Amino acid sequence: MGRRRHSAAGWSDLKTFVINAQENTRVPFLRGILTRALLDAGLTFDDAFALATSVRNDLADMGEVSNDELRRRVLEKLRELGDDSVVKLYRSPSAGPARILVRGQSGNVSAFSRGRHERFLQASGIRDARAERITAMIYDQLLAHGVQSIDTDELGLLTWLCLAQEVGKKAARRYLVWSDFQREESPLLVLIGGAVGSGKSSIATEIAHRLEIVRTQSTDILREVMRMMVPERLLPVLHQSSFEAWRKLPARGGQAQNSDQLVAEGFRSQAELLSVPCEAVLQRAVRESVAIILEGVHVLPGLIRRLPADSNAVAVHVTLAVLRPDELKSRLRGRSRREPRRHVKRYLDNFNSIWQLQSYLLSEADREDAAIITNDERETTVYRVIAAINEELARRFDSDPAEVFEGAIRRLGKKALERHWQELVPRLTR
Repeated sequence: MGRRRHSAAGWSDLKTFVINAQENTRVPFLRGILTRALLDAGLTFDDAFALATSVRNDLADMGEVSNDELRRRVLEKLRELGDDSVVKLYRSPSAGPARILVRGQSGNVSAFSRGRHERFLQASGIRDARAERITAMIYDQLLAHGVQSIDTDELGLLTWLCLAQEVGKKAARRYLVWSDFQREESPLLVLIGGAVGSGKSSIATEIAHRLEIVRTQSTDILREVMRMMVPERLLPVLHQSSFEAWRKLPARGGQAQNSDQLVAEGFRSQAELLSVPCEAVLQRAVRESVAIILEGVHVLPGLIRRLPADSNAVAVHVTLAVLRPDELKSRLRGRSRREPRRHVKRYLDNFNSIWQLQSYLLSEADREDAAIITNDERETTVYRVIAAINEELARRFDSDPAEVFEGAIRRLGKKALERHWQELVPRLTR
């Protein structure tokens, strides 16, 4: 029987195995699996993790332990916590629902996902910590009342009521509008612009995760494709960085221009070339009615005007900004460390041009009345981008809870809108 021993490098490869004689299995003891089982029994994560860690430590010198012995040890520790209901659920997990099923309008059924519910709340502008708390409150109430299945519109109504009564009417309104938008077939087009180092890619990735947007496109990739198709001798301005494009502008016969004007003109020449594939990307998203995030220095507010006049797409443009030169330089250095092929020296040598380009981009965004968001802290920036999306949706959708949650109200009664959300939960079991 093998034993676990400490070494200078940490735990050895020897593990404790759990033996199930009835099923003739021998599997490693995994603290994460036990933690999950304790969570299902009703413990908080901290208590479940601490208890599972204690069990693992107790088994440290045992090469094997029977499944019955493991359960006996866990039950002893649970009894010490003094919560008989948790002991009962762990001993007989079938006494409570292992999961809550959510029925979609199309008839599909899936397990209630706390992570996805939280992301839906975050997409409607609810801060992370508050979204986690609201999801936990609703999930715990459903479990406590033995709700084993729930329709999506019932869950939506319950969440809307919970937000209105536990957070406030503004938060509930944002959730209602986002829920209403999700019922439509209107594609969401999120355009994120900004100078080099402003954080466009990282913010776009986070927004895509929160809003569950599958398609993202960078103008850097579009530019690389165009460079492969068009040689430098034909379009030299295309083969330069956005802040160096001015170097390939045609000579002006001695006409003097200041550096700000040169940087802006060089960028405009390059951006006009990139506007064609950018427009194609957006047009395809509209045709296929799918959400997309288009990000890059060449994403200018004017791209929205190129969409068809009869399009039902919801398009939102934001420009990210880093307003302190030392902060932008620090980000450029960090970017070089993450992506070694992007040499920091070239960025720093051309920092004045990068700063001038950002000034031009911000002035264009201001002229077009597009949102400008200072990217000082990632979480706050993500929240502000989502808030800009919510504001645009609020202008487009005059949402009514009686219509958005029509099916739930029809089943639960018209007074469902007036009930406290906790009083409504027991009705879901009928």
